[in-house]
Amino acid sequence: MRQRVSRVAIVAVAVALVLLAVPFGVGIRISYFADERTELERAALAAAVQVGPDIAVGDPLELPAPITDGRVAVYDRSLKFRAGAGPAVADATTRSALGGVVTQGRANGELVVAVPVASSERVIGVVRASSPTSGIWNRILLAWLGVAGLAVLALLVGVAVAVRQARRLSKPLESLADTARSVAGGDLTARAAPSGIPEIDAAAGAQNAMVTRLAAVLDHERHFATDASHQLRTPLAGLQLGLESAVNDPAADHREALEEALRQSGELQRTVEQVLALSRLKPQKPDAAQLGTVDELITELRHRWHKSLAGQGRRIDLVAKEGTGLLQVPLNAWQQILDVLIDNARVHGHGTVLVTIRDAFGAVAIDVADEGAIADGSSDLFQRGVSRAGSGVGLGLARDLAESQGGRLTLVSTAPTTFSILMPDPDDPDLDN
Repeated sequence: MRQRVSRVAIVAVAVALVLLAVPFGVGIRISYFADERTELERAALAAAVQVGPDIAVGDPLELPAPITDGRVAVYDRSLKFRAGAGPAVADATTRSALGGVVTQGRANGELVVAVPVASSERVIGVVRASSPTSGIWNRILLAWLGVAGLAVLALLVGVAVAVRQARRLSKPLESLADTARSVAGGDLTARAAPSGIPEIDAAAGAQNAMVTRLAAVLDHERHFATDASHQLRTPLAGLQLGLESAVNDPAADHREALEEALRQSGELQRTVEQVLALSRLKPQKPDAAQLGTVDELITELRHRWHKSLAGQGRRIDLVAKEGTGLLQVPLNAWQQILDVLIDNARVHGHGTVLVTIRDAFGAVAIDVADEGAIADGSSDLFQRGVSRAGSGVGLGLARDLAESQGGRLTLVSTAPTTFSILMPDPDDPDLDN
């Protein structure tokens, strides 16, 4: 592209120079000849003043000094040479001047101007002024050389500007192509830099947006297996332990064990559905069948986590502030998020786990706190592979789950450790299916 742009620019400059230089050169030629004729006519008129009516009787004449490279001659009415410098025999241009008009012409390589001399309304002679055309052509050629030099200089400047502009135009496109090749090679962090050229920047912006979207999609796909295993590990273990206990205990109520297994399998199904929802990058509006009250959510969380925390000598407190108990919320999604946070507090925290649900100016805020503390590096907690113990996916998954519902998960305190979730109203029109 760089060569093509340079070639087009150079051709355009060359054509422009030709279109300007050729008429200018023709104008120089016409102007130089016209100026020379004017000078010759002025010299002839100056000499004609010196010619008196006694030219026919042979009176001597005193002519002005001849012009540079020129000659002045005087002829009487019979065209006999009388004074100055010129041909002994009058040429056709000189003869034409006897008609009483100034005449111009060329003869023997000279530019000739003949001026009639009149006395008493009668032509009594002719003054002939001439100069060699070779001198005029020499001046014209010098002028043409000057014009050609300026044209060459202009062409060189045009070439330099064309090369510079071609580089300026092609470099961003080459950089854009390099970025595209890097993305095709698997580097999804590659982004096209702005160039200052609106059209190229628009293409670069579109490519960057495409790569960002592609990276987000691939990131969701890459984390799906990890998210699924993380979320399914605990309920699967509980289901397995419950079935093993029922099989190994002869006094166990098998019907009760089956009902509990059925309930846990339903939870597994909802967990799988929620993890699958992470593949949708836009916030999703929950179906009416997925909604339940905050009181129902608290009851389910207490059932799921009371025994697990009690086994560690800890307890869980779930508090719904006044006016929030009957709020409609997406039960499954919120259970998944809170399961991650409560499990994080169980594994890495200390003391009582406090879950508080409160109204936050039209949205619902959920605070999950324990009596532990987080050391430095809390800004990396939500990155995949980082947790309060140094590794894990839980908090990153919880953040993605919250964002998939249009919410936001943040760490609001490191001592005691407190996470806060801000969830929108399920009826929010900005959440589209």
